[in-house]
Amino acid sequence: MTVRISHPLIYALLTAQLAGCTVGPDYVRPEAKISNEFKESKGWKQAQPRDNVLSGKWWEIFNDPRLNKLEEQVAAANQSIIQAEAQYRQAQHLVQSAQSGFFPILNLTGTTNRFRAASGQSVAVSGVRNLFGVAGAIAWEPDLWGSVSRQVEANTGSAQASAATLQALRLSSEATLADDYFQLKALDAQKALLDETVDAYSRTLQIIKNRYAVGMVAKSDVMQAETQLESVRAQAINLGVQRAKLEHAIAVLIGKTPAELSLASAPLDVQPPSIPVSLPSELLERRPDIAAAERKIAAANAQIGVAKAAYYPSLNLAVTNGFQTSTLDNLFKAASRYWALGPAGAALTVFDGGAKNAQYKQAIDGFDANVAAYRQTVLTGFQEVEDNLAALRILEEEKQVQDKAVAAANQALALTINQYQAGTISYLNVMTAQTAALSNRQTAVQLHSNRMSATVQLVKALGGGWNVAMLPSPDQAGGEVKWTDYLIFPVE
Repeated sequence: MTVRISHPLIYALLTAQLAGCTVGPDYVRPEAKISNEFKESKGWKQAQPRDNVLSGKWWEIFNDPRLNKLEEQVAAANQSIIQAEAQYRQAQHLVQSAQSGFFPILNLTGTTNRFRAASGQSVAVSGVRNLFGVAGAIAWEPDLWGSVSRQVEANTGSAQASAATLQALRLSSEATLADDYFQLKALDAQKALLDETVDAYSRTLQIIKNRYAVGMVAKSDVMQAETQLESVRAQAINLGVQRAKLEHAIAVLIGKTPAELSLASAPLDVQPPSIPVSLPSELLERRPDIAAAERKIAAANAQIGVAKAAYYPSLNLAVTNGFQTSTLDNLFKAASRYWALGPAGAALTVFDGGAKNAQYKQAIDGFDANVAAYRQTVLTGFQEVEDNLAALRILEEEKQVQDKAVAAANQALALTINQYQAGTISYLNVMTAQTAALSNRQTAVQLHSNRMSATVQLVKALGGGWNVAMLPSPDQAGGEVKWTDYLIFPVE
């Protein structure tokens, strides 16, 4: 049976009246610089409908079944994500550990002594004696100044930050896989282009050899054509190194060894989809890394209260009830029973060499550092969105120009070949035109790859469909508690 404990009963009963005594500052989310709009979003073509595009499975906007299948394996098998999930569970158990401070500690003690009094002592019973005892003791330290409450608050914030970090890692892994996948498809497109070029150059070489055989061209034309052909073949082979590395990287991202994954060549036929861009203020709610940084501030703020509570006196209460007798058969009789209230004590440190002051100032400094880290994370988030908005806008303009360049280079090549066959120009002109046409087509493929990469990075910069509402609540951050968790030995 699983019992969900969000507010321990003993805490509610025994510390409700002390809530006003909790020391330390209450948390207020710090402000961060936010623009009214993204600088690079002017003229941006917004996705329609805006609210239905980016979801948890954001990669489905590319409509690539093979990518979908690979992405589904990331959350289930990626070892870095599995590690982060374990670290989140660890953070949840730290919350439970802090919550245990609200409860009293119960100890059961059983003792047995067999002894003989020293000679010369005046004792009621001489010789060897036995003494048996059983006692139960309860000790409790009331949370007078909110030290335990603040520690629970701090650990809860850390657990929420861990949950957000897990989501940020998952988004990063998913984006990395998508980026690697589209780069791999771009290499396949480059390979197809080079293979097509090799076929064209081979046909051209055969024509030149035939013309050389009848004395129409010089031997140098044949050698130049062969050089150009083998150079393109070498480029096609060299792409295999980069493709293998990308395929291996994808395998690791989905928790497999490189030997377990083989991706067949596929055309780069997907186009960059339109991405919904929210307002800058909404970015704070959509990026898990920003949420993680903000939750770390909350945890650091609570630690100030923990450090401040250490200045105040602590109160310890104890109750003992048990049985003690010299004969075992009389152990649990009423005559053998005893009880004690106490010891009850209050303790106040009056001198510690400045340790508490140093710890308190350290907590404040930690808070300031986390605020700065949060604001820097926000600025970085805005930068990433602006960078990729600008990249997509500029790359779209470049694509339009590059398409014209490819068309012009192809036309120039066709004209040059005709002129060469007519004998009006040398083969060097053909080589120059071929090189220009191939270079422009390769640039077009790389440009397509860059646009896909910028699209993936924009999705990542916008949070990939995540929302701060998905962050675990303070109750959820403490995890599920079973009644067996209160036993003094582990039960699986």
